[in-house]
Amino acid sequence: MNNPPLIETIQLCRYYKDGKVLALDNVNLSITQGEFLAIKGSSGSGKSTLLHLIGGLDTPTSGRIYFQGKKIKETYAKPGFRLNHLGFVFQAFYLWPVLNVLENVLLPLMESSLNKQKKLQKAKEIINLVGITDKIYSSVSNLSIGQRQRVAIARALVMDPLLVLADEPTGNLDSKNTENILSLFKTLNKQKGLTIVMVTHEEKALEFCDRRIQLSDGKVQ
Repeated sequence: MNNPPLIETIQLCRYYKDGKVLALDNVNLSITQGEFLAIKGSSGSGKSTLLHLIGGLDTPTSGRIYFQGKKIKETYAKPGFRLNHLGFVFQAFYLWPVLNVLENVLLPLMESSLNKQKKLQKAKEIINLVGITDKIYSSVSNLSIGQRQRVAIARALVMDPLLVLADEPTGNLDSKNTENILSLFKTLNKQKGLTIVMVTHEEKALEFCDRRIQLSDGKVQ
């Protein structure tokens, strides 16, 4: 018997502004464990809305979303479920500028039952994995844009999630840093079996992904 998809959406719709703006229109999507999926589309196509719905950051107007065969409404409501199973990477980073790299990466572990030593070890391992060990005690406000994105990725990975949702993770980066971050995602996907769903407008990103879907006016093309 085949395992259910990691994520499945069925006839997913999302309206905004009192039902006058249709952001998503009957989206059916299946994402398997270990897949690196790109969601592509122009501005306003619904790609970020879809990502936010999958991550439980927004609720659909109609339709259903499943995580490993179970409705996310009940699954995500379990204490600590999203913290332990989902990682988020945003274009704006959302790092704490008054904290250093290590402190930012440790934040998700505050709710963990691990002792202090184990938390530090785990955070340092992830920081090393993303290639910024030399900046571990640096304030994030003193880092380059590319380095800040690596901190954001480390923070998303520190709880060993099953799924990472990345919303335009290279949107603020130059071409060199864009390729570096995409290569890092690909390495994590292949070496750790990490499922990555990435919203992007970058054509370059498609070279690194297993599959792409195109959204236009809220519909999968």
